[in-house]
Amino acid sequence: MAAATAIGVQIELARASDSRAIEVAFAMLVRNKADALLVGADPFFYSRRLQLATLATRQALPAIYNVREVPEVGGLMSYGTSLTDVFQQVGDYTVRILKGAKPSELPVVQSTRFELVINLMTARALGLDVPPTLLARADEVIE
Repeated sequence: MAAATAIGVQIELARASDSRAIEVAFAMLVRNKADALLVGADPFFYSRRLQLATLATRQALPAIYNVREVPEVGGLMSYGTSLTDVFQQVGDYTVRILKGAKPSELPVVQSTRFELVINLMTARALGLDVPPTLLARADEVIE
């Protein structure tokens, strides 16, 4: 929060643990005239990705998510770890453990592949022009 304050950006934190709380959080963001939304990584938010994408678009609130599945259902954009890579790492660890490796002796691994996915249809619906340089850097552009 200190970094945001230093550059003159105000951050509002909205929490939600059920579908109704998501609706309430969006109402608060709209009431407070939020400029954008960053949705954190959370299994609950993943399960509610369609609701989040729909509300963000309906409220004309540009939003970024951590998984590509949200732009696939209408969210504006995502930047985050490739879930395919994560699942591959889980599979690799499982095989190693099943072959006798001790979990406590396995190295900690971090994702090294991140994906930027942009949904141009949603950008147009929000009245946003996505710079060509950003489109060129995207791993996938949904038309």
